[in-house]
Amino acid sequence: MKEVIFLDEHPHFQLAGEEDIWAGDPLRSSGWRLKRRSPYWRPPTDAFETENEFVVVVEIAGMRGLDISATYDKGLLSVRGVRADKGGLKAYHQMEIAYGEFVSEVRLPSKIETEKIEATYSDGFLKVVLPKIESKHISVDE
Repeated sequence: MKEVIFLDEHPHFQLAGEEDIWAGDPLRSSGWRLKRRSPYWRPPTDAFETENEFVVVVEIAGMRGLDISATYDKGLLSVRGVRADKGGLKAYHQMEIAYGEFVSEVRLPSKIETEKIEATYSDGFLKVVLPKIESKHISVDE
């Protein structure tokens, strides 16, 4: 089972050594921003937009949905968890698979409907769908 938490009351904190990485159009303040936090590894993350929603896909194979936490707070989607190395002590000849705590964060460029956020974990990918707030046309009477 996955967990999606909405924390609109808690302030966002930053860790020492945090490095920002921009993706999308860096000249627009509303562009996508991915944050890498140095104490953690960051899994490959795709963030894209369709007409009606934002979609974030995080590649975190070898886990269960219960081991993953997704939190949306004031425009920032944070995905956290721990991937354990269950192999025990060994001498690696090559090591490219990251283990331990991870964090992947995506700042969304506009407001979303928090009640309609959906998260699914399947085949090693976490997919979070964040619907955009629909604009409403207001008629003006004369």
